[in-house]
Amino acid sequence: MSKTYVSISLRKLVKTRAQRVCEYCLIHEESTYFGCQVDHIISEKHGGVTEEHNLAYACTYCNRNKGSDIGSIDLLTEQFSRFFNPRIDLWTNHFKLDGVRISTLTTIGEVADRILGFNHIDRLIERQELVDLGQYPSSNALLLISRE
Repeated sequence: MSKTYVSISLRKLVKTRAQRVCEYCLIHEESTYFGCQVDHIISEKHGGVTEEHNLAYACTYCNRNKGSDIGSIDLLTEQFSRFFNPRIDLWTNHFKLDGVRISTLTTIGEVADRILGFNHIDRLIERQELVDLGQYPSSNALLLISRE
């Protein structure tokens, strides 16, 4: 299956709507070496469309870990749970910033954290360095989650 082209205007809309912040881990695109990308929340492989309601802005780390996945198994219940969807979910309903850690509040948050690797040691070190520089969470990230 070939991937659908995401037009420049649609990329700009997604980037602007997200305040140039990864909608999953809240890192600003300027604070990450590889920047951010447009992510299909529901991948084309699973029938997702290339329209603004199915697109999110994601750092390379979150986007690559997510891949075409749409969810995972909750380890406690052994039931499938979908991932956090920034178009329909409020970040603050599923996650909480706890220093440099992203704590989870729901099963949706837990499976997203586990697969996207929010609290992998490398990401914690990166966020701590950004905190020390006064760059995490960025003012754009705070705006993004406060307008929910």
